[in-house]
Amino acid sequence: MSTPSSKEVLRGTLIGSVALVMWASLAIFTVVTGDIPPFQLVASSFAIAFLMGLSKWLVKGENPITFLRQPLGAWALGITGLFGYHFLLFFALKNAPAVEANLINYLWPLLIVLFSAFLPGEKLRWYHVAGTLSGLAGTLLLITGGDGLDLESEYFLGYMAAVGCGLTWSSYSVLNRRYAQVPSDAVAGFCLAAGLLALACHLSFEQTVWPQGGLQWLAVIALGVGPAGGAFFFWDYGVKHGNIRVLGAGSYTIPLTSTLLLVMLGPDQMTWLIAAACVLILGGALLASKEFLKQL
Repeated sequence: MSTPSSKEVLRGTLIGSVALVMWASLAIFTVVTGDIPPFQLVASSFAIAFLMGLSKWLVKGENPITFLRQPLGAWALGITGLFGYHFLLFFALKNAPAVEANLINYLWPLLIVLFSAFLPGEKLRWYHVAGTLSGLAGTLLLITGGDGLDLESEYFLGYMAAVGCGLTWSSYSVLNRRYAQVPSDAVAGFCLAAGLLALACHLSFEQTVWPQGGLQWLAVIALGVGPAGGAFFFWDYGVKHGNIRVLGAGSYTIPLTSTLLLVMLGPDQMTWLIAAACVLILGGALLASKEFLKQL
């Protein structure tokens, strides 16, 4: 495999960053969907993502089989990453306090940066680790409100599921580099398979709740087009062709941007805690991206 040029890496990083922007809107759209259960939302979002891919193929006159005929390993990795992550996340949130589970889950950006050291041609520098740890500290401040963590043994299974979330998404993101030749269009097929698994979980564990009113329907569609569906196409291209350490460190901007959106659109107000988290997360992202920014 030839070494990508700096322009190709820049393009891949920028495309991957679109997913980070999309994921920041996840909380807002999820709140609007009300009481619709999580696996139903995941199944709906993945179905929309598949339909977007299918529509693109039909409009451009492309053969879907071309994109779906991929190595078995790529299919296994894609389905495990997309479905496995969401399954473990919901298990964690149901079996542990949401604050602790969410923070443990947010180890995945740090793990992406660390795991990237094992990729061919990649080197882990001190500023990659320092910047990512700064982002993790800012995320800790945001999620806990400065009150710290209170881990209790009774929630052990939930905590372990949250650890599994971090390991699953980080491993999926880094190992995806092995399948750089697999086009990102194939994500539509992975979403279809993962969506069917999510549908099976929904039918087994949840009661169907249909969206009420146009606003909820729009929120469900927005989730599929954006943070819970379409974002995976951008992330797939980014981790395969972009600077994966920059994307990993930059992922800590997701909870920050999400919080700022809630402040702008909701009743919450800007506080010193959010401002401090801004400094830690944005400063850490810039530090971890120092080498990359010099190439711009």
